[in-house]
Amino acid sequence: MKIDNCRALITGASSGIGREFARQLANRADSLILLARREQRLDQLTNELRQQHPNLTVHIRKTDLANLTQLKELVASLKRENIDVDLLINNAGLGDSGPFATSDPARNEQMTLVNIVALISLTRHLLPRMIARKRGWILNVSSSAGFLPIPGCAVYAATKAYVTSFSEALRAELRGTGVSVCALCPGPVRTEFQEVAKRPGGQPDSGPEFVHVSVGQAVGDALAALEADRPLVIPGIGMKLGMFLVRITPMPILRWASRFSSKRA
Repeated sequence: MKIDNCRALITGASSGIGREFARQLANRADSLILLARREQRLDQLTNELRQQHPNLTVHIRKTDLANLTQLKELVASLKRENIDVDLLINNAGLGDSGPFATSDPARNEQMTLVNIVALISLTRHLLPRMIARKRGWILNVSSSAGFLPIPGCAVYAATKAYVTSFSEALRAELRGTGVSVCALCPGPVRTEFQEVAKRPGGQPDSGPEFVHVSVGQAVGDALAALEADRPLVIPGIGMKLGMFLVRITPMPILRWASRFSSKRA
């Protein structure tokens, strides 16, 4: 099904992949709900979209998904205002780079709340009405990091493994309902994510240059996969090949290889 004339909700819409989703959907959607912590950036994006697409309806919601109270208030407000959404893009995510033993417990909790709890809470709230209308799409932004345990990114990789597994299971449950579920599993994409994920004094872990894709390609590939009803998309030839090899490699070999990355970390 084509996503034209959809009513979309995008989390983490103030920058990076989320902002690009809003830009690429602006000439196709009837309305957008843009959700993020930084209200000023949401205002700037809204003004940009309205200038370029005067007929587009844009709403913004300033919400910190790492705050459980704000998350509950968001879900309650969507229910109270009887807001219809037929395209949910669970894009918001937090990362961390460094040994788990020296990680910030508060940061670990925030990653779990944003990457997992917020995603399943919004999905659970919006899904029943999609099923009732027999029309809907759910795009969960996971990561290629979710395909294998990654020393130095233990919590982040585990949360993304959850997202990918959840997406596959939900897709199977929804077969025949008219609701499609897709997991976007990008490798390195040039956004501010790596800078935010690094710890004080550390260096962003951006990976080799040949596996990078632009934010525009990542979003374009994701929307195309969603319309084609594909379960999973990995943008970029380099990452597709790399993740294919990872996914067919026995775990004992991956454990052996992880020793070297642990030593480097």
